[in-house]
Amino acid sequence: MKALSELLTGRGWRVSGSDMQISAVKADMFLKRGLRVHQGHQAQFVDPDVDVLVYSPAVSPQNPERQFADAHGIPQMSYSQMLGWLMRDKTGISIAGTHGKSTTTAMTGFVLTSAGLEPSVVVGAEMCGPNTSGWAGNGEHFVVESCEFQRSFLDLAPQHATILGIEPDHFDCFETFDDTVAAFRAFAESLPADGSLLIRQDCAASQAAVAGIAAPVETFSLEPQAEWWAADLRPTADGIRFRAFLRGEYFTEITLRVPGRHNVLNALAAMALCHRVGASPAAIREGLADFQGIRRRFELIGTWRGVRLIDDYAHHPTAVAATLRTARERFPDQRLWCAFQPHQVSRTTALMADFAQSLTLADEVLLVPVFAARESVATEPDDASRELADKVNAAGGRAQFCTSLDHAVASLDDALRPGDVLITMGAGDIGQVHYAFTRQLQRHHHAG
Repeated sequence: MKALSELLTGRGWRVSGSDMQISAVKADMFLKRGLRVHQGHQAQFVDPDVDVLVYSPAVSPQNPERQFADAHGIPQMSYSQMLGWLMRDKTGISIAGTHGKSTTTAMTGFVLTSAGLEPSVVVGAEMCGPNTSGWAGNGEHFVVESCEFQRSFLDLAPQHATILGIEPDHFDCFETFDDTVAAFRAFAESLPADGSLLIRQDCAASQAAVAGIAAPVETFSLEPQAEWWAADLRPTADGIRFRAFLRGEYFTEITLRVPGRHNVLNALAAMALCHRVGASPAAIREGLADFQGIRRRFELIGTWRGVRLIDDYAHHPTAVAATLRTARERFPDQRLWCAFQPHQVSRTTALMADFAQSLTLADEVLLVPVFAARESVATEPDDASRELADKVNAAGGRAQFCTSLDHAVASLDDALRPGDVLITMGAGDIGQVHYAFTRQLQRHHHAG
């Protein structure tokens, strides 16, 4: 929603909004960008003369602002419907898949912008450097992070797309994995015959989802069987370097400022999309070299008492494992702590064994109650995290359950030692743990 508001403001729209919780810092940031943001939801926040009210999946028809719009004949669109409406007169580029959507969308939008193609872009996370999530461009391309939740990506009409991989997820809206694959198949079938689709070559579910569709399909992976593939992966001081190939021919060498093999895959997908719509190999190479990453994706927050602080959004076992492996590669001789906040009881319960195995890659794990987004719960958030801690220990790891973020901060304050690495991980508010430490540091500094 932040990205959408930034894009609309860039197109000259007058935008206001509301959220249940918004910090003074965020409110001030929005205001400086010409956006009025209210805390809480009240009918009076909606001007009777607005053209459209846009709501996120978390906002029900009973919301007072939506009820006001209904009573006054104000058109309403969901977030994804609004994106689809904006895409209607553009060449849409959709990035879908279980993992890597935000980073690949940001890479694609950033490279096309650097190449002078002036795309409009909507990313589901804030970019490091520009500190923005969405922007309006004068070019023909519209790059959009496209999510399968509630099949919302079916509201879009892209010309070009990628499916970065398909795994079981969103257990609150897909009863079976077959339902998930069917949603991605409907997305693939929506592409026109003169469009294009890029998929992971080594993802069987993606292969099944696109079989027989009208649009031509290209593949990418870290293996030479794919049309786009990467070789000679070499970690650097702050990222990773690799050589990219297209149909067996050398394409270019890429140096990323973000680490990890998973980011090589994200970059390959972004390269293929950018090349498809006209960016040169040189423009792609230079754009990716300047890309600084996005917030909460292996984001280095700083150091505290000799402890390196990293924040990451990972909330699926595959992403958790990828992030922890990346940390192992970057810091092979340091003790690795992971403070993990699972996201949704349904996901945690369904993938419990996989989560436990992924978390054994850390030396020490602190688990806080599940962040139960969109779920009605009682004791389940505590119970699920306690059970996960037990499963991690049974799998050979070391985990303890903390009853709250404050409890986690106190435990870490006592146990962390200089030279340790702490990764806070999850899609909820677990990142506040880092800021508790940096606030302590600031207080100590001022006291001194």
